[in-house]
Amino acid sequence: MGDQIDNSPYTFHMNVNESLYLCTTKPLNEHEVKLLKQRTRDLYQVNMILDNLPVMRFTQQNDVTIQWTGFPVGYTPTGSNDDYIINHLKFKVLVHEYEGSGVEIIGTGEEGMGMPSETDKKKMSGYEIVGFEVIPCSVKRDAERMSKHNMYDQIEPVNCPLELDKCQVIKEQERITFTYDVEFVKSDIRWPSRWDAYLKMDGAKVHWFSIMNSLMVIFFLAGIVFVIFLRTVRRDLTRYEELDKEAQAQMNEELSGWKLVVGDVFREPTCSKLLCVMVGDGVQITCMAVVTIVFAALGFMSPASRGMLLTGMILLYLFLGIFAGYTGVRLWSTIKGGSEGWRSVAWSIACFFPGMVFVILTFLNLLLWWNNSTGALPISLYFTLLSLWFCISVPLILLGGFLGTRAEPIQFPVRTNQIPREIPARKYPSWLLVLGAGTLPFGTLFIELFFILSSIWLGRFYYVFGFLLIVLLLLVVVCAEVSVVLTYMHLCVEDWRWWWKAFFASGSVALYVLLYSINYLVFDLKSLSGPVSAMVYLGYSLIMALAIMLSTGTIGFLMSFYFVHHLFSSVKID
Repeated sequence: MGDQIDNSPYTFHMNVNESLYLCTTKPLNEHEVKLLKQRTRDLYQVNMILDNLPVMRFTQQNDVTIQWTGFPVGYTPTGSNDDYIINHLKFKVLVHEYEGSGVEIIGTGEEGMGMPSETDKKKMSGYEIVGFEVIPCSVKRDAERMSKHNMYDQIEPVNCPLELDKCQVIKEQERITFTYDVEFVKSDIRWPSRWDAYLKMDGAKVHWFSIMNSLMVIFFLAGIVFVIFLRTVRRDLTRYEELDKEAQAQMNEELSGWKLVVGDVFREPTCSKLLCVMVGDGVQITCMAVVTIVFAALGFMSPASRGMLLTGMILLYLFLGIFAGYTGVRLWSTIKGGSEGWRSVAWSIACFFPGMVFVILTFLNLLLWWNNSTGALPISLYFTLLSLWFCISVPLILLGGFLGTRAEPIQFPVRTNQIPREIPARKYPSWLLVLGAGTLPFGTLFIELFFILSSIWLGRFYYVFGFLLIVLLLLVVVCAEVSVVLTYMHLCVEDWRWWWKAFFASGSVALYVLLYSINYLVFDLKSLSGPVSAMVYLGYSLIMALAIMLSTGTIGFLMSFYFVHHLFSSVKID
């Protein structure tokens, strides 16, 4: 298991169709047979790239053509106890021909990349690689006869056999011969459109169904918010303001609900510093996600540039730290009434989420290094990421925090009583309602989450960023509405400790994301081999869930803060 790109022994010559011999192995021993069988049954894949295009294969299932990238190491036929290895590859390279002056001939080159020739560029035709397909086969050959060939000798082409007795079985003392065919086919596909086959959007109806489902949830919650604002709150405020002072005093004795917590609603929450830190990190993650998805939806992050999406996310996260520092420190100044201690808050923002990610990645890397996996991050990359963290992100967060101290703290519209009001006892814990609220945002994103997990762990392409942008906008609206409704419900039962509950009302969606990731591991990643691979998957899933919790929790909290501030700004207090 690894993700490093290396040169393969397969060589092509432009527009030359040929069948070539590669090699013949020594007789397989017990250990090699066991390893090949295990890799075959674990569905290990071989991925190849030609001129930056991944190799593609097609299979038929229930009269439906399914497109895959890469090909398996081997296969186990239904009803058979034997495993068969893929030892013959039939490559098809699609090329587009140009004619006319000023066009360069483009070949594959020895490194497998497009390279212009040094011939006269004024009067030539040119070829561009626009497709790369493979048909993997298992072919039993006479090892003694084939071993007399030299590498890259011409051989007779063969068709993929359908009978199992003509396929190469994996067993001890077997010698396996590896060969391949190359066929160049002219195509009308032009260079700008060569990625369309990979990015072809399947299952559009599923994405639209997800969006319609989310819209129904949004309209339902919007109806509740509409009732809260225009019927309940507005009616109560109108009645309250129309009374004279004596009547108001008498009415205050009979009041119930949110109007009774007017003197406690802005009381400092427990662990206020941690809340400011999490909100600051949430702003940074949310801004990064929005900008990244917008850029990807506009087509600025092409899959032809490997790693561009991840690199863009990291750089955006680093440079958007200034917003994290500003938001977290200003919230701290608002709660405390002054900016004293802002440096500690800014440093905590700079180290909270990145620190947790660093600890998880370090543990996973030690696990991978211990198992000699090439999937581990190189130590040089570790130092590079640490340098970027402390040289770019931390200074920008401190700068944002300094700007936050210069901004005026948000003034609370009502005074806070010295003695906290007693909260009435409830039949059930309020946190149950908070945890249950996360199901609504999860219903908005779980279908897109399935496609994203499939693209990461099953080697599929995800490039429907237009749908993802719509889902992100719907998720923001749902998180805001859920948090506002839950905050109002808690205030109505005289529970003034709304700060953390507003955060986790929408942030609790991360719990369901983590549970869904575990479900995906158990039922969709059955081929994941060994506890190490499972630990790596769960580690990255935990990082994803933490990021989602901070982002969605921040969205819900900021909207609830605005709601509570606006609500009690309308109450006249002498």
